[in-house]
Amino acid sequence: MSQLFPNAKPRNVAPYRNDVVGSFLRTDTLMNAKAKLNAGEIGQDDYDAILKDEIGKLVTKQKENGLHAVSDGEFSRMWWHLDFMAGLDGVQWVETENFSVQFKDAKPKSHSVKIVDKIDFSDDHPFIKAYQILKDCAGDAPTKFTIPSPSMLHLVACVRDVNYKPIELYQDENRLYDDIVAAYVKAMYKFYDMGLRNLQLDDTSWGQFCALDKKAEFAKRGIDFDKLAVDYVAMLNRIVDAKPADMQITMHICRGNFRSTWFSEGGYAPIAKVLFGTCRVDGFFLEYDSERAGDFAPLAHIKDQQVVLGLVTSKTGDLENKDDIIARIREATQYVDINQLCLSPQCGFASTEEGNILTEEAQWAKVKMIRQIADEVWGE
Repeated sequence: MSQLFPNAKPRNVAPYRNDVVGSFLRTDTLMNAKAKLNAGEIGQDDYDAILKDEIGKLVTKQKENGLHAVSDGEFSRMWWHLDFMAGLDGVQWVETENFSVQFKDAKPKSHSVKIVDKIDFSDDHPFIKAYQILKDCAGDAPTKFTIPSPSMLHLVACVRDVNYKPIELYQDENRLYDDIVAAYVKAMYKFYDMGLRNLQLDDTSWGQFCALDKKAEFAKRGIDFDKLAVDYVAMLNRIVDAKPADMQITMHICRGNFRSTWFSEGGYAPIAKVLFGTCRVDGFFLEYDSERAGDFAPLAHIKDQQVVLGLVTSKTGDLENKDDIIARIREATQYVDINQLCLSPQCGFASTEEGNILTEEAQWAKVKMIRQIADEVWGE
């Protein structure tokens, strides 16, 4: 029993009291192998063998650091989102002049995706192979797998692209939403049949909705973010409502994460009522490591979802003060019961293959500290 919060209890399903968003810094071995693959110095089979070996080592490290479910660290992908979307039927990679959003003092690779045909999820999607590698490495340990939220496909391909013109099939936008939902339900059941019970949807659309300057920019183009928010929650709820009873679906929300930088800021108040109040995911992983995310007051709109407080930054190696983190958890209990709260980093450590600017040692020190705090707060 916790001495700090007498009513606090451990939790044995996702999201866990001590958790992570999912991505980890790519190892030097993996990065060197990727460079050799791109240069034609090794073949795909050789690279795949190295990839699986490095994921196996990562799984062991996660177990050693007390994580309840292990991820593949997103080692199989370049981006946290584009790889999955580009692997869908009807979606293709495109080279762009600039990335779709502007990060503070950093410039990602100029990639995006385009909808060119009917959207679907097929058995040749590369993430099936990626999840199988994780499953093989995890053994009997529970697994966690991350994919971009369905709203991200619409946001990236249809909203952020100032030149977007719908193909004939999707002149009716409701047809587009229907096909995105259907593809995601198929993906969810494929991963479920392979053994997954912990699926996380990553989503930066809500970070843009929180940013009043971004909202104003899109309003000038005639885009109604309030309607988009309702449409996106409707998509999410259709997927959540179709999930198997023993599968947990969570959503991670942040304001961008590339080389320790971000692209938007603003508290959750503009989206709290529609998202926290009506979205039926099992939990929210929420960025709360800086003033960019605002205060905890919007959490008053939370219903019965778990709230994973991202109070520990993944953007720098500086280790937070445990007492300060515990004090902020106590502050959050003004709005959400202690047994609906969990703790994690505010984002992944490597949302892209380049990774954030901190060392692996600092990364694991943060994971270890989160476990220690969870032990003290919830008796984990």
